[in-house]
Amino acid sequence: MKNKNYYAILMAGGVGSRFWPVSTQNFPKQFHDMLGTGDTLIQKTFNRLAKLIPEENIFILTNKRYNDLVFEQLPSVTKRQVVLEPAMRNTAPCILYASLKIKKENENAVMIVAPSDHWIEDEDAFSKNVQTAFDYCESNDALMTLGITPTFPNTGYGYIEFDTVTERSRSEEEIKPVNQFREKPNYETAKSFLAQGNFLWNAGIFMWSVKSVVSAFQRNQPELYQLFESGYNVYNTEFEDDFIKDNYSNAENISVDYALMEKSNNVYVIPATFDWNDLGTWGSLYDKLDKDTNANAVVNAKVLAEDASGNMIRSKKDKIVVVDGLKDYIIVDKDEVLLIFPKAKEQDIKKVLQNVKAKFGEEYG
Repeated sequence: MKNKNYYAILMAGGVGSRFWPVSTQNFPKQFHDMLGTGDTLIQKTFNRLAKLIPEENIFILTNKRYNDLVFEQLPSVTKRQVVLEPAMRNTAPCILYASLKIKKENENAVMIVAPSDHWIEDEDAFSKNVQTAFDYCESNDALMTLGITPTFPNTGYGYIEFDTVTERSRSEEEIKPVNQFREKPNYETAKSFLAQGNFLWNAGIFMWSVKSVVSAFQRNQPELYQLFESGYNVYNTEFEDDFIKDNYSNAENISVDYALMEKSNNVYVIPATFDWNDLGTWGSLYDKLDKDTNANAVVNAKVLAEDASGNMIRSKKDKIVVVDGLKDYIIVDKDEVLLIFPKAKEQDIKKVLQNVKAKFGEEYG
C-alpha cells in the first residue's frame, strides 16, 4: 500500500523553446516522446512518481492552454488533480497555490515538486532518494532538494553548495545542510566548484511537508502568501476557479529558488544516486540517445549517412533522411519547419525562433 500522505506536484507549464521546432507554445516538449521510447516525457515522469506516490495524489501544474493535452496523455487523472495557471508567473506562485490546496485536503501531506521533462535513468534509486527525503521531512521542519553530482564544469546549471563540517547521525549522513545556492557560473568558477567537491547541480526537484512549505512562504513571501491564502476557503470547491481567475495574475513573477530556498536556513540537499539529465537542449538529448557507428543520434528517422557524424537527427516516423558531409549538426524535420543548425550554437535556437516568428508569423512558434 502506498502512503496516502505522499503527494507530488508535477510541473508541466513550460514551453521548452530550445527544442523548437518540435516544442512549440501550443505543444511543448513535455507532451512529446523526445526519446523515441513510446512514452512522452510527462507520461514517463508520472509513472516514475507513481511508484512511490498514490496516483490520485499526483497533481499536474500546468498552463490552462495545456489542459486538454494533460487529460489526453494522462487519462487516469481527474479534474481535481490538474491545477491550471491562468498566467505565467514562474514557479513560486503555482507551488504555493497547489500547496494550499493540498494542505486543505491533508494537513499531514509530504510532497515532492518535480519537473515533467527530465530524464532519469535509475528510477529505483530516484524512489529511494525521495523516500529518504520524505522520512526526514515528516519529522523535521525542512526544505529539501535533490542535487546532482557534477560530471563536468557545466555553466548552464545553478549550483548548490553544501556544508561538509556539520556533525550528523549515521542515518542522516546523506542529508547535507545547504550553505548557499549559486547562480550559473562562468567556466573558471564552475571548475573551482568541482575542485572544492561540495557543490552539486541544482535539478529543481524539491521535497517538504506541506506545513513546512506553507510556513516558509508565510515567513519569506508575506504578500504572495496573503494573496493565495485569501482564497483558502474556496479551494477544492466550485468557487476556486473564479478566485484564481481574478487573483492569479496579481502574483509576483518569482521562482521558488529565489522566493524560498535562498532565503531559508532550514534547507538540506541529498546528493542524488541516479543518473540525470534536464533535457534542456537538443545537445543534452543527443547525449542521452544511443548512437550509430558514426555517433549520429537518430529519433524516428531512417538515415542514410555518408561522411556525416555527431549529428542529432529527428523526423517523422520512418521518414528517410539522407545526410552527406555534415558534422555535429541538429537536423529536425517537423511538418512545416526544417531546422539544420550547428550543435555548437544550440543556445541560439531561442533567438532563431524569435526571428522566424517575426518574419513568418507567430504560428511557427
